[in-house]
Amino acid sequence: MAEYWVVDVQSSDIIAFTIIANNGSQRITQSRVLPGLTIAMLASALELSRTQNKAQVCAWLLAQFQQL
Repeated sequence: MAEYWVVDVQSSDIIAFTIIANNGSQRITQSRVLPGLTIAMLASALELSRTQNKAQVCAWLLAQFQQL
């Protein structure tokens, strides 16, 4: 199982894709490699990083992961 993410740091937009068997790809909204991790959560963390320091963003992400 493999996936890739396209990140636009300027707009805090993340587009994720999973690789499918016929050498194509399909857009996803939740990671298949990291169960429970939504792309929206990553985009929120990226947006938070504009106004908060790395420690605050990491603490927010850890709190989100604990809720999974």
